[in-house]
Amino acid sequence: MPRLHFGNATLAGLPEHQHHRLQSVLNATARLIYRTSRCQHVTPLLQELHWLRSRERVDFKLAVLIFGCLHGLAPGYLTDDKRRVADTNRRCLRSSSSTLLTVRSTRLVTMGDHAFPVAGGRLWNSLPHNITSAPTLPVFCTRLKTYLFQRSFPSEVLKVFSYSGLAVS
Repeated sequence: MPRLHFGNATLAGLPEHQHHRLQSVLNATARLIYRTSRCQHVTPLLQELHWLRSRERVDFKLAVLIFGCLHGLAPGYLTDDKRRVADTNRRCLRSSSSTLLTVRSTRLVTMGDHAFPVAGGRLWNSLPHNITSAPTLPVFCTRLKTYLFQRSFPSEVLKVFSYSGLAVS
């Protein structure tokens, strides 16, 4: 598991078949923890462990790094390319209070779109406002993990809420 977490922000833009390979390692680890067979469905195990799927793990790490860059918690070489849309001389526009980032255009889809400033900016801009406007890192991480967990297991989360008597809107 530590090897999956180490440097997984560099896996942004990884092809789907590579994410399947990483996901199979996560699935095997969950089955090992619960001592279940390969024929048993792994989704309930991942939910009980509250583990994100491979793609969401990469998104989580990337978003946390971007949050750190925007709040002065990251090294300078990472923060140089991050600019908010609001900082680009927009005094009277609605975007002046926005948390969106400017994303550079790239020529190479294979290389440029997977670079940290581009992939991180696009991910940040795709997150809901209540997550990107979090005041502290722990609050941000909690909101982000909840959002990504619901994105990982959409129908299963609804089942859990409906069984517990909570209203789902």
